[in-house]
Amino acid sequence: MTDVTRFEFNEGKTYEVYPEIENRTVYFHNRYGIQLAADIFFPEGFDDTRKYPAIIVSHPHGGVKEQSGGLYAQEMAKHGFIGFAIDLSYNGASGGTARHISTPEGHVEDIQAAVDYLGTRTFVNRDAIGLIGICASGSFAIAAALTDTRIKAVATSTMYNIGENYRTMFGMRDTDQRIDMLKETGEQRWNAYAGGEEKFMMEFPRKVTPEIYDNLDPVSKEFFDYYLDKNRGRHQYSTGAMNMNSLAALFNFDPYINADLLKGRKALIVCGTEAHSRAYSEEAYAKLPRECTEIYWVEGAGHCDLYDDKTKIPFEKFASFFGEMTK
Repeated sequence: MTDVTRFEFNEGKTYEVYPEIENRTVYFHNRYGIQLAADIFFPEGFDDTRKYPAIIVSHPHGGVKEQSGGLYAQEMAKHGFIGFAIDLSYNGASGGTARHISTPEGHVEDIQAAVDYLGTRTFVNRDAIGLIGICASGSFAIAAALTDTRIKAVATSTMYNIGENYRTMFGMRDTDQRIDMLKETGEQRWNAYAGGEEKFMMEFPRKVTPEIYDNLDPVSKEFFDYYLDKNRGRHQYSTGAMNMNSLAALFNFDPYINADLLKGRKALIVCGTEAHSRAYSEEAYAKLPRECTEIYWVEGAGHCDLYDDKTKIPFEKFASFFGEMTK
């Protein structure tokens, strides 16, 4: 018998829910003892006496599992996998304080804790657990897979190397600018430790006026168009906020230091040809072992197109890639 109670749980989803794909929210813990939340999706005709391949999906920076992570997990269930969309610690329905912390090492651990959970379910084939990281979680996913051989295959979608992005912002930040940012962060850490108000980076305004929107740069507009549109990714738990005290940890993060450990497993890098972030996918392809790594371009797709546009997200490609785990 399995410990899974099957029922539909559709509250708060920002994507179309398939009635034939049953899902529920489950809770588990990472090695720090933080409770994590995930939405688990079952293939149509789920039989709890079978062992299924499973795919963990980790959401973009500042996102939650009810957005693109859940969409991807549901689609993977549609293709016969157990889909498992997690909320990273300090975000969404997962635990951890202060809120909206970005802790790259911690988020790598969150993903590996999801492997712990899935590999101890009676209906999961623990020799066929894969991983998809979207946007910033692409870099968390790479780091998690490189140091956890239980992850048999890893894919990124429209990825950001979030450490490099915070360090240089596509080459626009020099050393002096980074030092100034760290000085400000240090002052804020003293403030927070003394009980002062938390400060956040990237936080979306409560109200977006036409004037605010018109003055945004193209990249910011793309994110606003997804995260603030109630017909796309808007969700009450996803505010774009990231605690300013996360900055030093982000500056220190490099997902590629163990790149050689991918040996014997596979990576798939998926990106749109028009994505502003494509340099990070090209970097991943260059830094991971060539014999283990494939890059797949989605013609005409921008960065956020691969968050929710099912006409552009190559789910058949993901399914065939992860299908190799069982052969």
